[in-house]
Amino acid sequence: MTGVHAVVEQDGQLLRLQQPGTPDLRFHSVWLRDNAPDPDTRDPGNGQRLITLADIPADLQLSDAQVQDNTLLCTFQPENKTVAFDIGWLTANAYDHAHNTKPGRLPNHVEAWRAGCIPTRGHLPDMAQNPDALRPWLTALRRDGFAVVDGCRTEPGGLFDIVDLFGFVRETNYGRHFEVRTEVNPVNLAYTGLGLQAHTDNPYRDPVPTLQVLACLENSAEGGENMVVDGFAAAQRLRDEDPDGFACLTRHPARFSYTGSQGVALHARRPMIDLSPDGQLQTIRFNSRSAATLTDVPFDDMVTYYRAYRRFSDIVDDPEMEVTFKLAPSEAFVVDNTRVLHARKGYSGAGTRWLQGCYADKDGLLSTLAALEAS
Repeated sequence: MTGVHAVVEQDGQLLRLQQPGTPDLRFHSVWLRDNAPDPDTRDPGNGQRLITLADIPADLQLSDAQVQDNTLLCTFQPENKTVAFDIGWLTANAYDHAHNTKPGRLPNHVEAWRAGCIPTRGHLPDMAQNPDALRPWLTALRRDGFAVVDGCRTEPGGLFDIVDLFGFVRETNYGRHFEVRTEVNPVNLAYTGLGLQAHTDNPYRDPVPTLQVLACLENSAEGGENMVVDGFAAAQRLRDEDPDGFACLTRHPARFSYTGSQGVALHARRPMIDLSPDGQLQTIRFNSRSAATLTDVPFDDMVTYYRAYRRFSDIVDDPEMEVTFKLAPSEAFVVDNTRVLHARKGYSGAGTRWLQGCYADKDGLLSTLAALEAS
């Protein structure tokens, strides 16, 4: 590349890449050696690293660096090993820049939303046959944390066809799938039509199932609409309204538990709003029915914690945060259970409502989408 220069500095511990019209980029020699793309360092077929840090000399240093065309040639000592780096790859993976560490920021490819967000809809038969139909639906699911599917089989187990698009069912103590079957004027209160507050599922598991699928087989009752709330948008709203309360919910773990079935005792200890070490939103766990006694919040922080907990709950319940829709038979929706809270409105009158649900994991979805984007 014309005008690109490489300069070795700090006795071979640092490389400075100078490109016209852009700030210099600095790379540590150990980082360059660890990321060498040569076939002795990375398998040419699968890209996996063939060495460990123990294989890199502790007294490593750069003895030379030259630019030829679009390639940087680095020679490392004491190995006397020369490695070629693509300058475009180095620029794309540079770490010598300001890093965003604002608490509560969104992950890459994610957009926060409130009421008015229109669910992206995919037609299952098309997506199963055509990658060009599947890719935008998966993209929307990654971006929004939820999406709708139609064209599903209206028979038990039909929801597995949706998971087959991108991954595998995550089986739990509830089985490969579970029934959400209620009747109006039921003979048993277990089959109630009462509404449910927006929540994430299974916060008492560690790790939680990261995706949930709910498919409609019957829905002849009045009411019973599904509702979703963007937990990331709710968390950011809390952060903006009450920074101290937001920090309190992220700093102290809540406890969640489920012991409702014989032989099952599930417990987890995680924050309601979980951040990465550099402040990025990772996971929302919110489920009042599964909340256990708070014992990990210091005495001096308990009032602040409950104030923030109450406000977060109020934000989740705010109609301005919710998107509501009613599933018809052959329709389903998928939610990112680490982010999007889901609920059911109450219903009454005559009729039945029968949904089936199952869990899957987001790594399969993201892997399938990444492969489609790379094709």
